[in-house]
Amino acid sequence: MQITFAKILDGFLSGGSGGRIRQFAEAARAQSFVVRIWLGLLAPATLSEGTLFEERVLPIFADPCLQHRGEKSGLRLDFEESALRGGNCGKSWMPDKIEESEIIKRIAASNPNYRMPSKRGTLLSEPIAATRQRINPESRWTDSVDRNLKQEAPKFWSLMPLVLPAVPELPPEFASWAKNPIDAFVFRRLAANQLAPSPEADRPVLIRRLAYDLLGLPPTPEQIRQFAEDSHPLAYERLVEKFLASPQYGERWARHWLDLVHFGETHGYDKDKPRPNAWPYRDYVVRALNEDRPYSHFVREQLAGDALYPETLDGLAATGFLAAGPWDWIGHAEVSEDKVDGKIARNLDRDDMVSTTMSAFTSLTVQCARCHDHKFDPVNMREYYGLQAVFAALDRSDAEFDTNPKTRRWRAELRGQIQSLEQQQEERRTRIEKLGGTRLAAIEQEIQELETPAQAHPAYGYHSEIADRDDVEKWVQVDLGSTVAAARIEYVPSYDDYNGIGAGFGFPVRYRIEVSEHPVFDGRAVTVADYTGADAANPGVRRQRILLSEEPVRIVRFTATKLAPRNKDYIFALAELAVFDRNGKNEARSKLVTAKDSIESGVRWGKKNLVDGIFPGIKHNPEERKTRLAAARKERAALLEEQIPQKLREQIAAAEAALKEARQSLSTLPPPMKMYVGRVHTGQGAFRGTGANGGKPREIRILHRGDITRPGEVVSPRSVNIFEGGERFFDLPPEHHESQRRIALANWILARENPLTWRSIVNRIWQHHFGRGIVDSPNDFGRMGERPTHPDLLDWLAVQFRDGGQSIKAMHRWILCSATYRQRSTTRPEAVAIDEENRFLWRMNRRRLDAESIRDSALFLANLLNEEMYGPSFQDFVIEKPEHSPHYQYHLHDPLDARSHRRSIYRFLVRSQQQPFMTALDCADPSIMVGKRSETLTPLQALALLNNRFITAMAEQMAVPIRSEGKGLREDLEDLFHRAIGRLPQQKELDELTQYAEQHGAANACRIVLNLNEFLFID
Repeated sequence: MQITFAKILDGFLSGGSGGRIRQFAEAARAQSFVVRIWLGLLAPATLSEGTLFEERVLPIFADPCLQHRGEKSGLRLDFEESALRGGNCGKSWMPDKIEESEIIKRIAASNPNYRMPSKRGTLLSEPIAATRQRINPESRWTDSVDRNLKQEAPKFWSLMPLVLPAVPELPPEFASWAKNPIDAFVFRRLAANQLAPSPEADRPVLIRRLAYDLLGLPPTPEQIRQFAEDSHPLAYERLVEKFLASPQYGERWARHWLDLVHFGETHGYDKDKPRPNAWPYRDYVVRALNEDRPYSHFVREQLAGDALYPETLDGLAATGFLAAGPWDWIGHAEVSEDKVDGKIARNLDRDDMVSTTMSAFTSLTVQCARCHDHKFDPVNMREYYGLQAVFAALDRSDAEFDTNPKTRRWRAELRGQIQSLEQQQEERRTRIEKLGGTRLAAIEQEIQELETPAQAHPAYGYHSEIADRDDVEKWVQVDLGSTVAAARIEYVPSYDDYNGIGAGFGFPVRYRIEVSEHPVFDGRAVTVADYTGADAANPGVRRQRILLSEEPVRIVRFTATKLAPRNKDYIFALAELAVFDRNGKNEARSKLVTAKDSIESGVRWGKKNLVDGIFPGIKHNPEERKTRLAAARKERAALLEEQIPQKLREQIAAAEAALKEARQSLSTLPPPMKMYVGRVHTGQGAFRGTGANGGKPREIRILHRGDITRPGEVVSPRSVNIFEGGERFFDLPPEHHESQRRIALANWILARENPLTWRSIVNRIWQHHFGRGIVDSPNDFGRMGERPTHPDLLDWLAVQFRDGGQSIKAMHRWILCSATYRQRSTTRPEAVAIDEENRFLWRMNRRRLDAESIRDSALFLANLLNEEMYGPSFQDFVIEKPEHSPHYQYHLHDPLDARSHRRSIYRFLVRSQQQPFMTALDCADPSIMVGKRSETLTPLQALALLNNRFITAMAEQMAVPIRSEGKGLREDLEDLFHRAIGRLPQQKELDELTQYAEQHGAANACRIVLNLNEFLFID
């Protein structure tokens, strides 16, 4: 029975019973949003005031309003500070003046730009005043609201247990149409909506559709002809098998997975430095897909391959999954873990690992619980941080692997020898230290420091702003806070490798130093050093000293009167400024520093670095370093001969010889393969402050509102409690290895009872064949995501996949061999009137080629495509300033550089500066997890396909074999059209194309072909 709005309204205004309310509530679920609003607002007083809002009003707002979270209007229902929670949100919700409430005004508005929700109906404003008595000051979002929303979560469709549905029976007249059970499920939805399927597409259309779906390249005219003429009853199925067996299949489908895990080859963030060793993970995905590894193996390798398959290349390369996303180089490499910024960086890093894992494998948005319990899905903060604990020991860095097993064993043996010898030497050194005393220890330390390669410290010192000439005065001064009796002033030049300057970077050519005993630097200052009369030589990093007679000093000012040259500009830099009293105490340490100007660049340059006690030493001066090192070694030899027994010295010499031999043997081995992965790191190199506990998992605490400075209780590693029989806590021994956490998570993801995993992967496969998934939000199977159009079909596919060997290629076969997939893409007006978006699949979806397919096809048509597989990525840009913040200049790249003519899967992916041509064509952004790409049609795309340097270069190469006139020109253009479009041109089409080529040249005619809709779209 159709219940109209008038009947519902009449029922409420007549003051019906609570039973009638429930009856109308059930009926109104199918009605418009307007009806549902009235259902809540006009509910009679038989409901208590305390439950009115929660039971009648909130559900109306929750569905259409909460999903947008006030993104446009700024009106929020779910903030702790919002009016519904008792806070102050202006006039958005005024229970005592309901007709003046902003939310009610928005709902009742007739202006679609002001109305919310914008795509729904409107409410009449006149009766709203009558609802005052129903919406009172107690109408608030309470904790019970959160609990009630959570209680419904286990009943949600995606969390229901997987059960194999019965295959629907087809009516006799359509029995011959269906090819497999997929068609039966699809037909049932079609019939329920008075729709019928479309006829099968022609063979040239089918082979082009298959070729691009599975290989990402067009079929050749010969392949099209052979398929069109193949009379075998399984000709289509054999074509599917041929394409699935092609190595190009893995290259095509790896791209989908890399989009999903936001794989990139630069770090992202501020500096966006390159990752030269990220490519092995991409190669792993290509190999795994071509080999059709069972999905459970594919998942386990990526989460814990280093632990489960340590002797295999893919076991390590697969863990590039954990390191695929962006990484804050500054927050990790320049800031130690004990600093707040370092903690924030590592918290975000673990968040990325958690988000990528759970989104990719389970389509669950657990990251929403980082700052509060998930608003819509059954994930709380304890579970989210429990997932962070799974990855608490991991960092991202390069790992090494020998592909030759013999080399791998020999390297491990040599490293073991070296470790053993070094341990023995350490024990002997301990004996020597006791025998040699403090003098020997000091000499050893000096030698070690001098032998260590010079590196610029992250706290460089003070750096002025840049000037365009050298005669601009710059000054920096230290206020000691009170007057002290100064015995000497010391200052140290800076060290930086920028432009090869090195020692003495930024030290002024002319300068003076003044002191004042007064708190204000004025004309009473005294000059204690004056080097303004002539240019001085660069002192390198030698410490400079000015002796004083315990003079009263409050302020020391260093003024540069002639700046140091840099790179077509001029600067003033200084590493350290110290003021010592007669007892040797540095009174300037950590005191207030002011300056005329300062660049204040992160931790590298800043005024406070001038008095931090950190500065370059002798080892930054090559000549002095060499002299001091020789003298120290000579003194050590004499002291050893005098103090150490001969036998002990002989043992040390023998061990040193053995160490030298082992290290020499190790150096002769071929270099191991490097790959950027998620791994346990013990704190060397860029990871200062990381792994201080020997690589054991860090302690993970719940963070209040996600704030790293407000830690709460410690959490143990755990999963999300979403399905019956699923473990919420991992049963791990107290002294377990960190990899056991990742293995436990992989087992939880792959549990037979986990409904999300199996629904998620088959939905992703379906999506890439039809352009949209059965669930059109592939990364979100929660309440804020889309609902499945064919839930029974999704479950049938999931069970078949889970219990049928977990073969991705087998799932391809089910889908590709169905009659649903083989349908024509022709639009039918009567079907459009019922299902405009083709959600029920009454035809095949026409899709535009993705960016990679367009680029690869252009190379293919130009006869330039290099089909070499695997290996380091090619760069279609010129990189500038790689040592600091790199600039990736695509316009400087030569599109005819043969090194860049490989398939797009092997393109070096930059996060901060993406390839403009590919971006215009909706290529995935490697900084975000892209479960489904946008498919837009914009003027920018047309301009790129006509004028981009790559397209024009490919068009010129396509034109090379085309004859310039006569019958030859016509035949060559016909062949080009056939290769690009997949069919022969009609007579009129060929006439027009030939005429255009004669008038504007063959290259421009080729550009026309590359811009045809039939080339850019798959039917």
